[in-house]
Amino acid sequence: MGRFAYTAALTVAAASLAAQTEARGSGTLVIRAARIIDGTGAAPMTPGIIVVTNDRIVSVGSTIPADAVTARVIDLGNTTLLPGFIDAHVHLIGRTLGDPAGDDAPVRDFDGFAAILGVTNAYKTLMAGFTSVRNVGAPDFDDLALRKAITSGFVVGPRMQAAGYAIGITGGHCDENGFKPGVADNDYRRGIADGQDQVRRAVRYMAKYGADVIKTCATGGVLSEGDAVGVPQYTYDELKAMVDEATKLERKVAAHAHGAEGIKIAVRAGVSSIEHASFLDDEGARLMSEHHTYWVPTFSAGEAVENAVKSGALKGLRAEKGTAAAAAMRNAGQYARRYNVPVALGTDAGVGAHGTNGHEFTLMTIWGGLTPMQSIVAGTLNGAKLLGWEKTVGTLTAGKLADIVAVSGNPLDDITTMEKPVFVMKNGVIYRNPGVPSAPLP
Repeated sequence: MGRFAYTAALTVAAASLAAQTEARGSGTLVIRAARIIDGTGAAPMTPGIIVVTNDRIVSVGSTIPADAVTARVIDLGNTTLLPGFIDAHVHLIGRTLGDPAGDDAPVRDFDGFAAILGVTNAYKTLMAGFTSVRNVGAPDFDDLALRKAITSGFVVGPRMQAAGYAIGITGGHCDENGFKPGVADNDYRRGIADGQDQVRRAVRYMAKYGADVIKTCATGGVLSEGDAVGVPQYTYDELKAMVDEATKLERKVAAHAHGAEGIKIAVRAGVSSIEHASFLDDEGARLMSEHHTYWVPTFSAGEAVENAVKSGALKGLRAEKGTAAAAAMRNAGQYARRYNVPVALGTDAGVGAHGTNGHEFTLMTIWGGLTPMQSIVAGTLNGAKLLGWEKTVGTLTAGKLADIVAVSGNPLDDITTMEKPVFVMKNGVIYRNPGVPSAPLP
């Protein structure tokens, strides 16, 4: 091949890559099941029939419209059709809790290794029925890279919001700690910011590189070294500066907060959601209700930490913190229910195993005291509202994207069926279907 022909071939190849887009459905399809739970909290519709054209829902009802009678029909039998599930707290990038190399990963893993793991984690998440997620923090902007790979069609995974680096104080839960000085000393460009000016700069930096949401650590955490799990780590003024800057840049702030005082500081500062809220108390729940601050419980993380302590994978101070936080989580729901605090499903996947996200529906009923229907709404419509995507996903409504999941039987009778979807569609494309091999990992 001559030099000019070779150059032209490269140009065509580059243009093809640049033009690649995520797969979307084509044609009209009728999906039939025993019932529909549409995500709004309304009673189930029986039977359930959804018509999809290309990547959109055309109609939702109990009969096939006249203009769709000749369309291909998928009959899912005694199943329930639901909106694609939404996980508002995941960490798709990197290793999971219990990985023996996890503690040393920041200084031993090659750059890009964590992002490669994210490809498989994203696939597992989608196949679990979660068609949308909010990834709240990742090193090296790897979550933004994964988001681009998914939207560009190179990787199969859920629709993503990404945060880039989580923002926290020096030596706090969002900092890489436990190493000797000089190994992991970071600044605002890697999410470590002290004082109002640095905090504003960090927000601007994350937004510059495409963060959809700002994640912060308002209190200590379980898996970090050297801090107490519930103590506040940012002052009100620092968090208010963060929220103000994020608001100007049209971003919401998600605040990791375990301790009661840190929760209250973050809510008063105007964050959109409190992640975990393990030690939530009566006053904190009342404030969250007044400010319409979402609670993202992450019960799955509490259970995973308890299991890690029992197996010996988690020891010392982190085991003590994890045991205390997981125990407290079981009490937080009573305060949230008392004041009708809005709840959005979040698993903290990465602490627990990816692909098991649906177990959070079960834990929200057992640990959180929600009804099965409330649990379902938390993982569909409420998640969409928190992410600001309620106009396109979160309910089975004509005109919205065709994100549809089916589970066996009726989840209102057995919420554990949400853990094993039998049918998964995103953007009108079927990724899981009974009796048909699942879409392969690219």
